[in-house]
Amino acid sequence: MSFDFDDTLDRYDVQVFAHSLVAKGYDVWIVTSRYNTEGALINGWPWIEAQNEKLFKVADDVGIKRENIVFTDHADKIDYLAGKGFLFHLDDSADELMRIFENKDEPCFPMNVDWMHWQEDLIEKFEL
Repeated sequence: MSFDFDDTLDRYDVQVFAHSLVAKGYDVWIVTSRYNTEGALINGWPWIEAQNEKLFKVADDVGIKRENIVFTDHADKIDYLAGKGFLFHLDDSADELMRIFENKDEPCFPMNVDWMHWQEDLIEKFEL
């Protein structure tokens, strides 16, 4: 189970849902297009460090392990998700979700967080 961060896991309702999955023993990940802090500092973008600290705090609060956080550095998320066995990826980016959908070799189900019934649909589809 994978969650985008910006405009997705930074929302309280998504945090509650992700926390409930962690509490049930599911392996929950953050896969974000953000740059990792080390790479951002090398590129001269010191503000990224403070932005990523917020992400780390949310991950800690939700119970997501640090090793389950992937920064794609603006590469397509499907490049990471493909072949890893994720049940779903929740995101607000229609482009990212379409790339996941179009990758027929990957069973990862793309879900748009802006769909009003995203949570109910995921619970029903995967019997969470």
